[in-house]
Order: sequence, then C-alpha cells, then structure tokens
Amino acid sequence: MRELTPRQIVAELDRHIVGQDDAKRAVAIAVRNRWRRQQLDDEMRQEVAPKNILMIGPTGVGKTEIARRLAHLTEAPFIKVEATKYTEVGYFGRDVESMVRELVENGIGLVHEQERAKVEEEARRRVEQRLLDLLLPTPPAFDASPESPDSPERFERTRDKMRAMLASGEMDQRKVEIQLEQKATPMMFTGIGMEQMDVDLQGMFEKILPRSTTRREMTVSEARRVLFEHECDNLVNQEKVQSTAIELAENLGIIFVDELDKVVASEHAHGADVSRQGVQRDLLPIVEGTTVQTRYGFVKTDHILFIAAGAFHRAKPSDLMPELQGRFPIRVELNDLTKDDFVRILTEPKGALTKQYQALLRTEGVELVFEDDAVESLADFAFRVNQTTQNIGARRLYTIMERMLEELSFEAPEMKTGRVQINAAYVRQRLAEVSQDEDLSKFIL
Repeated sequence: MRELTPRQIVAELDRHIVGQDDAKRAVAIAVRNRWRRQQLDDEMRQEVAPKNILMIGPTGVGKTEIARRLAHLTEAPFIKVEATKYTEVGYFGRDVESMVRELVENGIGLVHEQERAKVEEEARRRVEQRLLDLLLPTPPAFDASPESPDSPERFERTRDKMRAMLASGEMDQRKVEIQLEQKATPMMFTGIGMEQMDVDLQGMFEKILPRSTTRREMTVSEARRVLFEHECDNLVNQEKVQSTAIELAENLGIIFVDELDKVVASEHAHGADVSRQGVQRDLLPIVEGTTVQTRYGFVKTDHILFIAAGAFHRAKPSDLMPELQGRFPIRVELNDLTKDDFVRILTEPKGALTKQYQALLRTEGVELVFEDDAVESLADFAFRVNQTTQNIGARRLYTIMERMLEELSFEAPEMKTGRVQINAAYVRQRLAEVSQDEDLSKFIL
C-alpha cells in the first residue's frame, strides 16, 4: 500500500476531479486510517473497524470517480456494484456475497500482475532457450574432434550466432512447432460454466481434470509471445498469489455500492418494496463483517472499506434500515455542478475532455485549438441544459462535445488543413439546432 498522507491523496484526486472537497477529504482520511491501522499491534488492529462512507449527491458529480481514483492511488482491490442488481436471498438475482468474490478476483489480478513483473526477465531467458532448442536441437552425441561439424565447440558457436539472430529479429518469420499444455475445464465435460458451479466443486474439478497437450506450428515471433505467457504462468506461484490477494482484499479492499437509495422501501411496503428491504437485510452482514466462501478460500469482510452512494431525491439516508445507517458513520454531500465547475472540468483535469479530443484528432494530423470563449460557451450550454432537463452532471459534456465535433471527426481523415480553431461562434453554430428547440431533451438525452 502506498503511504500517502491525506493532503497528498487530495492533491492527486484534484488532478482528475474538480471540486467536491468534502468528499475528497473524507475518503483521504479513511484511507490514511487504514495505513495507521496496519502500524498497530495485532490486538488493537483487530479492534479498529473501517469508517464506511455514504456519499449523497446527484448523478455525474464525481462520486464513482472519487472512489475509483482512490483505489488506483492506493493500489487496492476495488469493485463498483449497483445495489439494484441484487435481490434478497430466495429470489432470482445476484447474491450479495458475489461482490466479495468479485473483489477477490480483482485482488488476484493485481497481485498476479505484480508477481509476473518479478519473473518476466527469467521468463524471457527461458523462452530464448526453448526457441534455440527448437531451431537448433542438441545432437544426441558429439564428435570429440574440435573441428568436426558435430563438435561441442562448433555447436556452441553456431548457437551463439543463432541467439544473436533471434535477438535482432532476423528469425522472426521462421516457422517452428511448439507443444502446449492445456488445462481441461468442466465446461468441456459438462457444459456448465465455472461461474455457475459451487466453489468447492470448482476446486475439485481443477485438481482432478486431466491436462491435454496440443502441437501448433507458428512463426518464431508468434511462438515467442505464446511461450512467454506460458513461462510467466509457470514461474508465478499461484498459491502465493491467492493468499496475498485474499489478505489484500480483507485489509485494503474497497467496495463501492452505488444507487443505495434505490433499495429504500416506501412507507407502505409491498411487492418490489419488500424485496428492496430484503436487499438491505442481506447487505447488512456483509458490511458489518462476515466470512464469505470464495473459490480461493474464506474471506473476512470485517475490514473492507465500503463506500456507498446515492442521489436520495425521493428517499433520505434516514429511510435506510437503522442498522445499515449505523455502518456508514461518515456522511458527505456532493454539490451540483456550476458553470464555473464545467469550465474547470473542460480544462483542468489531466484527462479533460478537450485534451482527449485534441489527442484523438492529432492522430489524423488535425490540430484542435479551444479558445477560452469556446470553453465558456460549452460550459454555459451544459449548465443550462442540465437546469432545463434532467440533471446528469458532468456526463452532459460528453453528449455536447460529441455533437459539436461530430462533423469534424467524420471529415478529419480527408481534411487538408491541419489546424482547427474552436471559438464561441463555432460552438453556437454547431449547437444552434439544439439550443433553438424547446424540447432540448429530444436532442441531448
């Protein structure tokens, strides 16, 4: 885990997300507290529970992006789930425990990537050796005479030349035949996917199913890629990956639960409302702390950080089950985006939309220049449309930018000019049809 201070975390988030300072501070403190917990003795460490966060605010203001960037900064396993995708136990739908299994899978991917980086050099050495053996097999016996074509000395000199040719790419198009080992899967035998099987049954099948071998002819260039992946898999200690991933998920994992407000039951609960209340009941033990069985082993959720979010337009956080409310002690409200916020979103972040389109069109040899008045006009337009139709926050900019640059994006490959300046007049001209129509949502949404 990267040892970032709350101030450093906020500064990093500021590079990608505009505003929402309260939310950034809250998540920064929560993450720092996880690092602090790791410094405690074992007895006290078990007592310190994560301070889960509830973000309240309309769509498109940065709730999900804050959580996603946070996980990336801390190099922690992270998943985003929508509360509405789950149904209570006994009904058809996704089991709430599946979110923990997905978190572990994410951790497996992170740890595997780290472990793979450690073995890549050795894997390349082994691949080179295997390719040399395929291109120039060692003879069954050597002639003792140094000048004999079958002498060890001559063979090593030839092998060194072959190694140099491999390194320079001269042998890339030469054909070789390689033998690959393939692990059989239950799908081959039963037609049942692994994700549909009980976790214990999955493990049993993986141990007892036979491995098959296939021979394939391919170029040296293709064989190098295939063999490299094969050698990396062989060198990585899978048991270590799994145990480390479980530990990482348990202590540093972040689960972002979106649309929590949509599983709030109305005052007179019946039908679907009862199911929503059931989802809250099923979520409660996961958030409070329980043990979930996964295909890699048991995972405790006691110290996973849960960040929940919702617009809470029709419901209030106090409408949640009291027990669930208590598991989200930190509440932060995110603000609606203003026109000035839109200006900043278009220009300040590292991956701002204006910079994205400039990079995309630069691949066609077109230099796109956004004048200040163009950015102001775009921001004003996005703000007005959000006010007069459904407020979808910063996502409005994606629609507006795509519509404004639609013709330019289409014509770019055949354009003779290499420079296009976008000013306020250009923005008004391209969006005139939309701005003049009373039913803005017909064109924008």
